Amino acid sequence: MLQGLETQDSNYDKKNTAFAAETRDLVKVYGQNRAVDNVNLSIPNGGIYALLGPNGAGKTTIINMLATLIKPDGGSAKIFGHDVRTETHVVRQLISVTGQSAAVDEKLSGYENLTIFGLLLGLSRSAANRRAKELLEQFELADSANKTLEKYSGGMRRKLDLAASLIVQAPLIFLDEPTTGLDPRTRIQMWNIIKRLVKTGSTILLTTQYLEEADQLADRVAVIDHGHVVAEDTPHKLKAAIGKATLRLELASEKDLNETMRITEKMLGTKPSNPEPALVTAPMANPDSVTDLLIALREGSIRLAAVSVLEPTLDEVFLALTGTPKLEGVGQ
Repeated sequence: MLQGLETQDSNYDKKNTAFAAETRDLVKVYGQNRAVDNVNLSIPNGGIYALLGPNGAGKTTIINMLATLIKPDGGSAKIFGHDVRTETHVVRQLISVTGQSAAVDEKLSGYENLTIFGLLLGLSRSAANRRAKELLEQFELADSANKTLEKYSGGMRRKLDLAASLIVQAPLIFLDEPTTGLDPRTRIQMWNIIKRLVKTGSTILLTTQYLEEADQLADRVAVIDHGHVVAEDTPHKLKAAIGKATLRLELASEKDLNETMRITEKMLGTKPSNPEPALVTAPMANPDSVTDLLIALREGSIRLAAVSVLEPTLDEVFLALTGTPKLEGVGQ
């Protein structure tokens, strides 16, 4: 539960902007490498926006510039209309950042770490203590609250770092690969917490290498490759743009294969495939024709064990856009 969540002062000036973050021709150069190369983003106020790409694509560099941690070498960036170069102090009041590595003290306990973060963020001693206990419960760390971080596993440390970023809920929360190194159960737990943060008023800017994570969470996705935005849209539209859905027909009997292939091609107008002995797949050029196909198969006394429709995946989107092998879907 996120009940009792502390929030930052609501009297900040959003300048009535519809965008939580905007960049125009944003550039960052390291030597001969243009890590971020004329990136243009418009991140809506509210919801979850994902930057999807492999290591080295430029995702973290974009986050660091938006969070005022490093200065752009070109272009501009704004948070709720406030310039990250000239209004740094205001921007920092509007954001919260969770990086890829733990920003915690190894010699202190989990409870002590969270309490100190709360005090640094301006909470009273009692409020900081209360919030630390709430977060330890949420992240299932209560049993280890008084252990020093030297005794925490890698996953436990990661959870504590994430908890620290949620002590005070900012209008814009940057989560840079927040579930890296977490087990599947904890990753799903984090997804639920991220969704609740949006429901309680925050915008989330998420970077990830996990295709499933972007697909499950994001309202919009920008695919980043070699410092460039190569595509940007909703996950559904990105998948739809690279190809049609595929119809899968699992036959009750292999003896009906040839006739099923013939009827499928006739009714759908596309060339079917036979990847397995009792399986027929075909692109769906016209979804309305699927009903006619099923009727024709029934009239031909062909029994089906199962029928399903598969959309293109974000794996295929990334491969189609960049020529790069698919990203990790279940971790690495």
